[in-house]
Amino acid sequence: MTIFEKSRKNRTGYSLPDEDSLEVQIEKAIPEELLRSKDPSLPESSETEVVRHYNNLSKKNFSVDSGFYPLGSCTMKYNPRINESIASLPGFTELHPYQPEKTFKGALELMYDLKKLLSEITGMKSFTLQPAAGAHGELTGMLIIKKYFRSKGEKRNKVIIPDSAHGTNPASAKMVGFDVVEIKSNDNGIVDLEDLKKQIDEDVAGIMLTNPNTLGLFEKDICKITEIAHEKGALMYYDGANLNAIMGKVKPGDMGFDIIHLNLHKTFSTPHGMGGPGSGPVGVAEFLKDYLPVPIVDLDNEKGYYLKWNLNNSIGRVRSFFGNFNVLVKAYSYILMMGKDGLRLASEMAVLNANYLRKKLSTMIPTAFPGICKHEAVFDGSVLVDDYNVKTIDLAKKLLDYNVHPPTIYFPLIVNEALMIEPSETESKENIDNYISIIKEILVEARNDPEKLKKAPYTTPVRRLDEVTASRSPVVSYRQETEG
Repeated sequence: MTIFEKSRKNRTGYSLPDEDSLEVQIEKAIPEELLRSKDPSLPESSETEVVRHYNNLSKKNFSVDSGFYPLGSCTMKYNPRINESIASLPGFTELHPYQPEKTFKGALELMYDLKKLLSEITGMKSFTLQPAAGAHGELTGMLIIKKYFRSKGEKRNKVIIPDSAHGTNPASAKMVGFDVVEIKSNDNGIVDLEDLKKQIDEDVAGIMLTNPNTLGLFEKDICKITEIAHEKGALMYYDGANLNAIMGKVKPGDMGFDIIHLNLHKTFSTPHGMGGPGSGPVGVAEFLKDYLPVPIVDLDNEKGYYLKWNLNNSIGRVRSFFGNFNVLVKAYSYILMMGKDGLRLASEMAVLNANYLRKKLSTMIPTAFPGICKHEAVFDGSVLVDDYNVKTIDLAKKLLDYNVHPPTIYFPLIVNEALMIEPSETESKENIDNYISIIKEILVEARNDPEKLKKAPYTTPVRRLDEVTASRSPVVSYRQETEG
């Protein structure tokens, strides 16, 4: 039930001073053109009812704080509360971007240090912290690539992207005006080098890769791929969504990437769910530093920390002000708290957890590709259709009845009935074992009564939706009808 449906006429949760007691009447304090001609259509509820309504709604939400959340391709790991506390300090929260630059030198120092830390972790030369999400970082990277070749007088119009890529990759390239060329994965789930060699030519501006890739597999031929790209004059773009698997172990810059984006809201301890806020900093090699968005934070012996605007080939602003600063504070806190050894251990534990789950679960549902995975494992759910007469979505819905979140399903698109599971480094062996035992229990139910499973979930506030209608004819608001 929405708050509008709970509304009762003339019920209120606030009180204002009597207008006669005010020094200035409201109508005179507000410009006439901003005054309403009629009352807004707002719910009428008491403070108690409003608090209870939204508190109850919050309990209906599933989150990493309420249960196991192994969402593949999007690292949903626990975010230490100390980083939230640090970001809530008044010195950060009371800043305003319109303050004179000299009054927020501390914030500039933090952003400068964060840039240096990200450069050290990734092997890139410089960073912009402006992009507000991973896809926004991709768009920024594509704009840099486009301007780079324009400045050289080259009209390259194609970007190569693997068939297992995140859906935002081709979308970002297309938005900048590039034609997308898809390359196939081989039988081992990594880039088919022969197909790459056939597709690449002097019209290719760049190759967008995730490593480990979206199947959770490390591109062992990455040095050959970058060599092939650079021989044709193309740039290598790194989608940093899966950096959680390689922090402290290998750097994208050492693999030969020229541009990267990172998802601070996945890898570096800032909340990822519920739509943000996100942060997708973009790092570049030395020869691309002048193409970054302005302003960038820099350090000068005389000025100290300052905003630098004079980059000769800058693509201009990609966001207002300096990015989602609150998210930057949390990521900075996380990196300092973890240190080099801690970040490496996080990656090692993420890979260990994923492979433990892969080994145990593969006795029931086969993996999509052979061999060791990195931070996530992808399973071929075709066995559910063939042996149990149910689909991947039925298993996913039933998991909700056990108070654990389903994995990503039907992605990557190249895997039939795909289940993509990432336990992350923050889950215990007991939690992973419990998840596996739940899936085993669900498969027993599927064997015995597949029709019942197809109607799950049974315990959630909302049962199975008509997803086709919801997609084609969504109802996204509730408007209360008013009298007259």
